[in-house]
Amino acid sequence: MKDTIAVTVDSDVAEKYRSASKSERLKLDWLVNLHLRDLMGRRKSLEELEASMNEMSRKAQKRGLTPDILQSILDDE
Repeated sequence: MKDTIAVTVDSDVAEKYRSASKSERLKLDWLVNLHLRDLMGRRKSLEELEASMNEMSRKAQKRGLTPDILQSILDDE
């Protein structure tokens, strides 16, 4: 399934895209699609990582781990 979005680019980029052949535009569309998919996947992964880290922090604090205790543990290593 495909959909169309509008993306703001520099004027020279837009001009070059419009002047490209149909096959070149298809390749560029494909590359932009892959790049956006990768960026969005990373964003989701980073959000999931942050949520996991926040949950671990809450659990550690609930069990009595303080920043001072953590620093003491890290200093012993």
